[in-house]
Amino acid sequence: MSIVVDLDDLARALGEHDYGYLLTTAASPDAPSVKVVTVEPALVDDTLRIAAAGRGSARNIAANEVVTLAFPPRAYQGYTLIVDGTATAADGDVVITPTKAVLHRPADHADGPVPDDGCGHDCAPVG
Repeated sequence: MSIVVDLDDLARALGEHDYGYLLTTAASPDAPSVKVVTVEPALVDDTLRIAAAGRGSARNIAANEVVTLAFPPRAYQGYTLIVDGTATAADGDVVITPTKAVLHRPADHADGPVPDDGCGHDCAPVG
């Protein structure tokens, strides 16, 4: 489940997470893979900026601009913040324009009954 990002709500949600993981995909059809790096992005205007994300991430972004950020919860059984977006890379830094965000956790971590909305998990939209 995901919805369009409201940056005011994204700033609040980011404040509840300490760090995240940037996921990019390799463009090679012969060796498809996902690259994951630990990041601490800064929200600047309408973008998330990551300093020194690395050459591998920059190479993947040059071939495929679609990325995902996943921020684990601080507390056990808390919500993971997942942000989808498009990215550009220059001089080792990455700038991501968010397109969707969701707070997510497995159904068995829910505080009460999970709504019957087809998600199958305890999801809370950002916004």
